[in-house]
Amino acid sequence: MSRTPAAISGEPRIVILDGYTNNPGDLSWKNFERLGRLSVYHTTPPDQLLARCADATILLTNKTVLAASELERLPHVRYIGVLATGVNVVDLDAARRRGIAVTNIPDYGSDSVAQHTIGLLLACACRISELDRSVHAGEWQRRGVFSYWHQAPMELSGKTLGLIGLGAIGLRTASIATALGMDVIAYTPSGRSAAGVSTVSLPSLQHDAHAISLHCPLTAHNDQMIDRGFLQGMRPGALLINTARGGLLDEAAVADALHSGHLGGVGVDVLSSEPPADDNPLLRAPNCIITPHSAWASRASRSRLLHIAAANLQAFLDGRNSNRVT
Repeated sequence: MSRTPAAISGEPRIVILDGYTNNPGDLSWKNFERLGRLSVYHTTPPDQLLARCADATILLTNKTVLAASELERLPHVRYIGVLATGVNVVDLDAARRRGIAVTNIPDYGSDSVAQHTIGLLLACACRISELDRSVHAGEWQRRGVFSYWHQAPMELSGKTLGLIGLGAIGLRTASIATALGMDVIAYTPSGRSAAGVSTVSLPSLQHDAHAISLHCPLTAHNDQMIDRGFLQGMRPGALLINTARGGLLDEAAVADALHSGHLGGVGVDVLSSEPPADDNPLLRAPNCIITPHSAWASRASRSRLLHIAAANLQAFLDGRNSNRVT
């Protein structure tokens, strides 16, 4: 079968709109160079999008938005490869109307994100960031004792971890938590179950978990699901971890729960706005660890992502479907 379908005449013109996110220079684009004439941009400001894509037949994007108004002005585009799992950066209805294939990368970083999740959990339970800062500020010398702490660390063995969502990342997180000696419970609307994980209602999870970790997509139904009411239903001193989507949290309510001491600690890799606004309340909340949406970004994870993305595009050019969402 010919590699280039009838929808694309001549050599495919491939444009990667924001390559820096996935490959800041430590990986190769060679698998894409083999498939057509390739242009890679670190980032693409909105006012440069149309000019850069004017003759493109293939677009690859991570966070660069492709709205209906832009797709209507890009008549040559036949394929959009989203270099991530979520496809909200593309107007899918507009893509369908124009006959544009859209693909995504459904599972490439489960191990890395689960590892980061547990890293945040351990950092919160052991107060690692707080103690590290105090030592570097000279507090150990000033105290003159062999050991000190501001608040006793939480031993996780024997404690209960509650997972909201039980997809690939949630399952991997559960296995690591079990190895730490934790009991794992999960609330999942899908009804999925797993060995060693007890599925429970959301109120039961709130009440029983010593730590809650979010592993669900953001939808119109769960936007800011971790609100004041939810937080009040959690046991005092519990930990909250979010490596899913920032919009799942009412960040002001979470910050207030930290200030009051009701929450024992929070670790997040995602925020409602990225990068955060200067007035984001979590930036000034105590016992709050924030990492810059980097849980997925191990070299191994990004290498898998690019390999799958190239395979998706190869399948399309061969007239096959691989990870198609439209």
